[in-house]
Amino acid sequence: MIPSTLRKVLVPVLAGALAIAPALSAAQNQPSGQDPTQQPASTTAPPQQQPAPPPPAPTPASEPTPQKTQKPAADQPVQQKDTVAPKNSKEDVEAIGNRGVGKGVNFYSLEREIALGKGLAQEVERSSKLIDDPVVVEYVNRVGQNLVRNSDARVPFTIKVIDSDQVNAFALPGGFFYVNSGLILRAQEESELAGVMAHEISHVTARHGTKQATKGELMQLATIPLILLGPGGMAGYGIYEATQLAIPFSYLKFSRDAEREADFLGLQYMYKAGYDPNAYVTFFERIQTDEKRQPGTIPKIFSTHPPTPERIANTQKEIARILPAKQEYVVTTSEFDQVKARLRNIVFSRKVQDKAPGKPTLRTKTERADKKTQGSDPGTDDDRPTLKRRPDTP
Repeated sequence: MIPSTLRKVLVPVLAGALAIAPALSAAQNQPSGQDPTQQPASTTAPPQQQPAPPPPAPTPASEPTPQKTQKPAADQPVQQKDTVAPKNSKEDVEAIGNRGVGKGVNFYSLEREIALGKGLAQEVERSSKLIDDPVVVEYVNRVGQNLVRNSDARVPFTIKVIDSDQVNAFALPGGFFYVNSGLILRAQEESELAGVMAHEISHVTARHGTKQATKGELMQLATIPLILLGPGGMAGYGIYEATQLAIPFSYLKFSRDAEREADFLGLQYMYKAGYDPNAYVTFFERIQTDEKRQPGTIPKIFSTHPPTPERIANTQKEIARILPAKQEYVVTTSEFDQVKARLRNIVFSRKVQDKAPGKPTLRTKTERADKKTQGSDPGTDDDRPTLKRRPDTP
């Protein structure tokens, strides 16, 4: 049984997800390893054919001018350096697995953290329907375990797929990781799926869940002197209640810091596993586009995360600063497309079965009241049998 206080503390961690959903950007259509600055240069005439710099030589009608081909900064693959100079081990991708990620004040040992996560996982699985198709489950687990091997994880991971249309994934303390089917179906490339999974794995490696629980316990302990040594009676209790109001605000700040760190580490993990780090940028771009097109698309619980433009800018800076260029990246695989198609058929079949005639359905009280006023519901409450006392016989 999980204490209610810890469950309340860990709610933002379950939302850390990124409910969130990854997306495709036009930047990933560029071949791997290609310098994004080369194409505009190829549209101008060679210097030998153009002795005088002004005016520029006309470009062929079939090719756009460099000005027209210029994309917004967020849509371009970030140009990486051949060599980088990390300032510390946390920025050194070659040191992944041998650095002190996750250190800090924490009341939970790794064993206690695993036990806590196991209890929470049991609650999740009691209230969720899991995808049990062996092909889908094995593929998602293999992608996730590859990321785990290229991370700073100190606990084993258990990865499962939830049958849910919501575009989301979340990792519980101790390495219990859940990916929604909606996230897999929304992703258009394997690298996008890997980017979101790497972000969630980072929450576990940095031990954000138990650190946040520790912080909550410390703030509750700090209020005890206000009761014991402060004004007595209801006045002292009022001070205690007032101090409790500060806890959610501290969680808001902490949650933003945790998301920034998860962005930073997740980017390194997917890069180390061989994926194109620019897919991480396209994930944020899709969120930003969806929110502009339809405000309210992002759940309110994710308002604790850093603003999307800020996360895009920070991610681009980290790609250019700490990730040395590679000749090739994994963008997607044919297996991803096959698993996605298989999962789509599974989800479609489930929806058809749910809508099959003759299956029992639940109606809300409002629906029953509406049909009662229309006189079209033969099963209203007035028609239900009632119990009456039998009159005494003389």
